[in-house]
Amino acid sequence: MRDTLKGIGAVVRREVSYLFTRPIYLFAIIGAPLLVTFLLLYMMGGGLPTNMPVAVVDEDHSSASRALIRNLDVFQNSEVTLVTSSMPEALQAMRRGQVYGILHIPAGLLAEAGSARQPKLHYYTNSAYLMAGSFVFRDMKMISELASAKVGLLTGQAKGKTQEEIMATVQPIVVRTEVMSNPWLNYSAYLTTTILPGILQLMVFLLTSYSIGVEIKRGTASSWLRVADGSMVKALLGKLLPQTILFLLVGWSIQAILYGWMGYPLQSGWLPMALGMLCMVLAAQALGIFFIALIPILRMGMSLGSLLGMLSFSISGMSVPVSSMIAPMQALAYIFPLRYYYQIGISQALLGAPFAEAVPYYIALLAFCLLPTLTLPRLKKYLLSVDYIA
Repeated sequence: MRDTLKGIGAVVRREVSYLFTRPIYLFAIIGAPLLVTFLLLYMMGGGLPTNMPVAVVDEDHSSASRALIRNLDVFQNSEVTLVTSSMPEALQAMRRGQVYGILHIPAGLLAEAGSARQPKLHYYTNSAYLMAGSFVFRDMKMISELASAKVGLLTGQAKGKTQEEIMATVQPIVVRTEVMSNPWLNYSAYLTTTILPGILQLMVFLLTSYSIGVEIKRGTASSWLRVADGSMVKALLGKLLPQTILFLLVGWSIQAILYGWMGYPLQSGWLPMALGMLCMVLAAQALGIFFIALIPILRMGMSLGSLLGMLSFSISGMSVPVSSMIAPMQALAYIFPLRYYYQIGISQALLGAPFAEAVPYYIALLAFCLLPTLTLPRLKKYLLSVDYIA
């Protein structure tokens, strides 16, 4: 045991000197993840996009149409920036990207509604901008429903009905909406808690493959193994231990920023998410070793890590539910550590589910650590006997 610790310690000292003499290491471990963290949080500081411009085509020019415009402008997500009586002008503004939606108020709106001729409100949204279009659509749909309810209220009052009788007709079923886990509808709380660990995972992939591949490229692999007494296990543990500690401290710092400073939901406390970060860093390092052992060429190993790291954002399930993907993509989703960290975040941070429900995700992350054992003989062979291919 003492000889094992001595060999690992010698490699650790060698790697620590590399960390503090080669800026690329500290930038990849500390600088890049924290820079992206503050940049992304600054960009999404509002939580949700607000005051998105919409146009109103008002052909009625009545007190009712002006009330509709004022009410639409009050909504948090919409801001009426163009009021016109010309539909072509509004469409031109949408094509130019100046507005994301158009509300069309026809002439004689209130008069036709009072005479039971059912006038039609039209609204158009630009779904090329998915988020902006969907939020504006929601506001214009709501204002249309409110306009319909108001007409029903005025018509009922004209017929001498009480407000209770009118409301029973206008809204026979009262719908109560309860938003769980993220009651503020903060889009940043949902996105950044997965994107930022994903960025960290990507940097772990790249730096792990780089730190091993550069030994092959520069011809220092044999001296690295000599320091580790010829043991591949000692060599990898000693090389990656300083990186593991630094990546873990950065990961926990990102969690402290998200759940402490930003106040994002953390229903089950700090321990489950801190443990999830540890498991994800170890899993990503194991995959980094696997990549460079599979293709022991520096640029190819890093390219493979970059490819899988970027695909993680799309296939982890945070943008499109995995259940909605085609069968091959559903199967592919489970080879990414970020997928399991995302599931831990949903289960423990957002929903506050019992810890036992998240245990399979922790086990899946730790299972990635078995992957390098399949390729250690191949990696040692390349380190000792194969010339680097540029």
